[in-house]
Amino acid sequence: MQRAAVAWRQQGRRIGLVPTMGYLHDGHISLVREARKRVGPDGAVVLSLYVNPTQFGPTEDLSRYPRDLPRDFRLCREAGVDVVFLPSDAVMYPGRDQGAYSTYVVEERLSQGMEGVSRPTHFRGVTTVVAKLFNCVLPEVAIFGAKDWQQAAVIRRMTQDLNFPLKIVVSPTRRDTDGVALSSRNKYLNEDERRQATVLIESIRACREAVARRKMPAAQLRELVQQAVALRSSARLDYVEFFHPETLEVATSVARGHQMALAVFVGKTRLIDNGRL
Repeated sequence: MQRAAVAWRQQGRRIGLVPTMGYLHDGHISLVREARKRVGPDGAVVLSLYVNPTQFGPTEDLSRYPRDLPRDFRLCREAGVDVVFLPSDAVMYPGRDQGAYSTYVVEERLSQGMEGVSRPTHFRGVTTVVAKLFNCVLPEVAIFGAKDWQQAAVIRRMTQDLNFPLKIVVSPTRRDTDGVALSSRNKYLNEDERRQATVLIESIRACREAVARRKMPAAQLRELVQQAVALRSSARLDYVEFFHPETLEVATSVARGHQMALAVFVGKTRLIDNGRL
């Protein structure tokens, strides 16, 4: 991968990277389209397919995370991806099972709240694998989805702090017709749970409507979301937070322009979403 990237750069071809864990959906394909727009018809669009073990906690769904490589390859061909980068664990984390791998990338501020509380080792795995992908693919631009708002902010900060010579682009969240954010984990939901999954976008819309009229205490908005989730028999709120969209600084008084993010268990499936208020 590195040899190919160096050759492309010597030829003057721009490289765009779309990092994914596979089981692709229309949201991923929208990132491919954005990458193509950024690098041009003569550039190289690289999509990485790697279920990264270091961003999963010991009780999370690493072993059962959905995988369908033939379908992913077909979607990549149809979308005009130039190269699918499919590294193995042995390549990405040599000797990890024997304790021989010991280098990780850690962001210490933006990663502390929300997902960082619920999944304490998650962002260390994300920043490490993304840094390694940057070094493997040598892109001028990398495209991420806005559904993982905190993740995008952490990666942008890492890129800036460690002087990676590339631009981070965050593409809008793609949604199904009922407003549910597209996610590979939606596959886990049964029919009834899929209907209840709309509680995330409905909560965002309710908070957006509430702050459109006046500033609201975050505690009052949090209670509004808790009540909405409690009405769904299979849903359980993990967290909901209100914050500045760039600094992620938590807001106690919430106004238009703030961001909100929430995580909800629907059945056994943990879903996340966010939106500007």
